[in-house]
Amino acid sequence: MKKKIAWVTDSTALIPEHVMEEHDIYVVPLEIIFEDGTYEDGIDLAPEQLYQKIVQANHAPKTSQPCLGKFVSLYERLKEEYECAIAVHLSSDLSGTYNTSATAAKMVDFPVESVDSKLMSYPITSIILNGIEQAKAGKGYQEIAASLRKEYKSFENYILVGSLDQFYKGGRMTGLQYFIGNLLQIKPIFQMKDGLFEVYEKVRTEGKAVKRMLEQLENAKQNYSVKNVQILHGNVLDKALELKEKIQSKYADVEVLVGPISSTIGAHAGMGTLALAWRNE
Repeated sequence: MKKKIAWVTDSTALIPEHVMEEHDIYVVPLEIIFEDGTYEDGIDLAPEQLYQKIVQANHAPKTSQPCLGKFVSLYERLKEEYECAIAVHLSSDLSGTYNTSATAAKMVDFPVESVDSKLMSYPITSIILNGIEQAKAGKGYQEIAASLRKEYKSFENYILVGSLDQFYKGGRMTGLQYFIGNLLQIKPIFQMKDGLFEVYEKVRTEGKAVKRMLEQLENAKQNYSVKNVQILHGNVLDKALELKEKIQSKYADVEVLVGPISSTIGAHAGMGTLALAWRNE
């Protein structure tokens, strides 16, 4: 008797261990390429090792989507055990992972519904958990996937990039933005909007940026129901915990999750990155 739905994602999603153990979730790692070789995100390279390597390397690392073969062999394996799968991947505007996954599913002739999250990191996990709840309620996999494709509209996120230098070298911002940011010592707050990064606001200091992010959360709390907030960080756990403390002391009803950004994201955003994300219900 085959199990119903397998859930597939990539290593930019932050999936706590207990969630992995409890559900049928399969993660395909992206790759991080340094001068000395290629590392699989989350397997060969933990986030804290990544920043150590970045400091020692002569060039900023590059990242690469998983190869087609990895998805093909995963789907061949899942085809034996499951009736179908739902694959939720990081924004297709930032990586070819979503397309590669969809191509592999067609080659294997396994019913996979692909979902472009238009997001990254823990929000992808939130989308998957929402889908798992819908499956428990008896919805069919195509209906679930259709509703998950609209989910990104409910998420709000604010990202304070740790290293503008790395972010620029990774091709995530224009030369002019970078030049101005460095020249004036501006700390831009980025946002993922409809699958792409855009500058939300430019502030002078990290303190002001954090204050601004918290104002946006207050705004959301007044207009929507916000039950969970995620704080994602690039090897600055102390700052993330300080932020958690601020949020929890103000909103007793909000659950706050703190976690590292994946190495693939860290390779572009750099050490010191701090991001705040939540879902408006």
